[in-house]
Amino acid sequence: MLVRRLSLALAVTAATLAVGIPAVADDTIDYVALGDSAAAGPLIPNQDLNLACLRSDNNYPAVAAKALGARLTDVSCSGAKITDFTGRQFGFLPPQYDALNAGTDLVTLTIGGNDIGLVQAALGCLNLFPEPFGFSCADRLNAGGKDSLGTAIAAWAPKIGEALDAIRAKAPKAKIVVAGYGTYIQRDGCYPVQPIWARDANYIQASVDKLSAALRDQAASRGATFVDLAAVSAGHDTCAAPSKRYLEGLIPTTAAAPLHPNAQGMAAFGAAIANAVKNPAIH
Repeated sequence: MLVRRLSLALAVTAATLAVGIPAVADDTIDYVALGDSAAAGPLIPNQDLNLACLRSDNNYPAVAAKALGARLTDVSCSGAKITDFTGRQFGFLPPQYDALNAGTDLVTLTIGGNDIGLVQAALGCLNLFPEPFGFSCADRLNAGGKDSLGTAIAAWAPKIGEALDAIRAKAPKAKIVVAGYGTYIQRDGCYPVQPIWARDANYIQASVDKLSAALRDQAASRGATFVDLAAVSAGHDTCAAPSKRYLEGLIPTTAAAPLHPNAQGMAAFGAAIANAVKNPAIH
């Protein structure tokens, strides 16, 4: 009898091994972060060993991933343009799209600022002296009644739609979240705290808002979620007290790049993105 029981037990064990024990389902979110320095977080501690991208492990993708318990692949990179989604940034970095696959569950992106030259335009608006001792960037960029940045944004907008289509093709089951850019400077600026004239401050922030609106509209047309970081950062712009800022001014007061989010801003942005993923109905 004992021999028969042992034989039966061995037979059951062998059959189980032959068929295979079903694997336990992995419910962890596979999250891929794409984008430029607004996502990467240049100079915010701690920086990735890939120094070419100036990417922080406390940027908004990292914050959102922690809040969601997600497995993060972060390929955001400072200086990135939309062409770096398909091409090799700096000539040697893999295309950002290479991080996507059929198993990707979540994709976030912020892109466009470098494509239209927003940072360069903002730097061109700096004036060390009050009016009239200097030149207005708003006057220069609107010469002949043509809004140079607005025209560039309108021409670029369809490219983000094409990018969202490509992301959907490469990661068909993924939730796609497009994050806009922040509120960098308050209405009429705060000269001389930030050395930019009132009309130039208004023009630059209006251009940032136009870029975010293009991202929002293209996201809506492709069934993606848009997160308005301008609303999140309102009152926390470069004119705010240093302890309240989410974005740094010309001279940073924390470890962050000029005219970019700081660690406090990234924490708020990451929380907003995680909330959008958890509660899509409110976005």
